[in-house]
Order: sequence, then C-alpha cells, then structure tokens
Amino acid sequence: MDTSEQLYEQAATGWKRGLYDDVRHTFRAPIVNWIFRTTMANHPEFVRCMWGQLKPAFETRQFGRVSVAYRDSVLSPLERERDLPAYRRADVGVSPAEYAELRAQLSTFDVVAPRLAVLFEVVERSLSGEPVGTTPERSRAATEPLPPELDRDRGGPPTLATVEDPPPDLGSTVESIRSFHGLESGLPSVYRCLAQWPAYLLEAWDDVEPALESDAFAEGRADARAAVERYVESLPYVPQLGPDALHERGIDDEAVVELRALFREFNRGPIETVVPAIHVFASTLRTAGARSFQ
Repeated sequence: MDTSEQLYEQAATGWKRGLYDDVRHTFRAPIVNWIFRTTMANHPEFVRCMWGQLKPAFETRQFGRVSVAYRDSVLSPLERERDLPAYRRADVGVSPAEYAELRAQLSTFDVVAPRLAVLFEVVERSLSGEPVGTTPERSRAATEPLPPELDRDRGGPPTLATVEDPPPDLGSTVESIRSFHGLESGLPSVYRCLAQWPAYLLEAWDDVEPALESDAFAEGRADARAAVERYVESLPYVPQLGPDALHERGIDDEAVVELRALFREFNRGPIETVVPAIHVFASTLRTAGARSFQ
C-alpha cells in the first residue's frame, strides 16, 4: 500500500464523493480524515464496505455517551494533577480573526478524535478476527439516535501547514513532537494545523509536553481506551469486516494484510497518543467539547 497516495475531497467523484459527504455528515465535522483518503486511494472497495458496516456505530445515543466519556477520561486525571494552561488571544499574539479560526479548526479535531478511536478499534479487531459486539448493549441508548445538538456545527474546515517546510521558529518544536509520539518523519494533521499559528504551538507545546509525559496522561489514555473497548464490545450488531466477508467483496488476502497492518499501526502505534492529545490542546483554548451526557 502506498500511503503517500490520497484521494482528496475535491478530486472525489461519483459514489466516492457521496461517501465523503456522508462521513462529514455522520462525524459532524467538516473534514475527511487521512485514514479515509489513503484507504480510498489504495483500496476503494474496502472503504465502501467499511463505511457501510461502521456508520451505524456513530449514530446512537450510546456512542454520544462514549464520545464525551473518552474526552473526559483524557482530561480528568490531568486536571486533578495540574492546572492546564488556558490561553487568551493576547497570550498567543494573534489577531481576533486568527484566534477565532484557530479555535474553530482545533474544535474540528476535538470532535473527530473519539470517532477515530472507535473506528480504529473496530476495524483493527475485525481485520484480526477479534471479538466485536460480543456483549450487546440492551438499553434504549444502544439504538436511539445520537442527539442532534451534540458536536453539531462546532468546528471549521481545517487547513494545514506543509510538513516539508514548517515555519523556521518551529524546527526544534517539530522534532520534540515527533520524539514524544515516536514518529520518524512527518507530522499528524492536528499538528500541521496548529503549525499555521507558530506562536500558539510554541507556547502550547512547551506547556503541554510535561502533561503529556505524565502518569496522569497515561492513566487518561488507558481509561479512554477502556471506554472505547467497552463500547466496541457492546455494539448491538457485528460489523462484517473480517477476512472472509471481505473476500466475498473481492478484496484479496494481500489487501487484507496491508489493511490490517495499517489499522493496527493507527490503533496501537504513535497515533494512539496523538488522538487523546487533541483534547488537551483543545482544553488550552477552551474549545473542548462536552464531557458529560445524560
């Protein structure tokens, strides 16, 4: 699989364009994440199958509860241990318009983070033949619709700085970010977004890195993962994304092996620390979403 290949939204046509539109609508965020773009470029039939099987998992009240629990699980241990920074516009030296745009774009990542965590867990398990939906939730929330107001219209379309040419002031910060997350090269999208506001990222990384290195963040990540795992095990249906089901859709063994490795890397590799860190950055701008839900 060539992970440098991506089908971007503006280039998508036909059913692929429709699927991207549906992802944005279902995720309640104006973004189609890298994982969709690169798998669409390499294995489009898998993406069509995957989305058809997974979409219901993001549309229930029970998912809403899990999404806010994920965010709260990450932040609560940190807040018990320390005061997380909260930056006003003047603290990061940007104009009112830039500050509003920074907060809006970061809000989008805050919305999609729990959704990506669930996506990675379900797909990795399914491709590996591990259990999904083994203890179905029996409450009304398991199939009741996701409340329309939750996370709706909260973010703005993200734009990204180029990885190859980050602002000069960010050289050491970029290396520090890569080192913390265990990345050999490149930068995850959220950091490329924040790099558009170098003064903010410089200040925030200096303040946030010690929190991310703390036992409290490790505890929060473990609690957030546990919430996702419980949800995946409690799905009221079993997504048909195992190797046999994919073979029936014409997806061969080589593709299954590639996809399994990709989703395992995202679910268990460096991105495992990137996704929860999004909520910490969102907290610094008071743009983190709901943390409790009835």
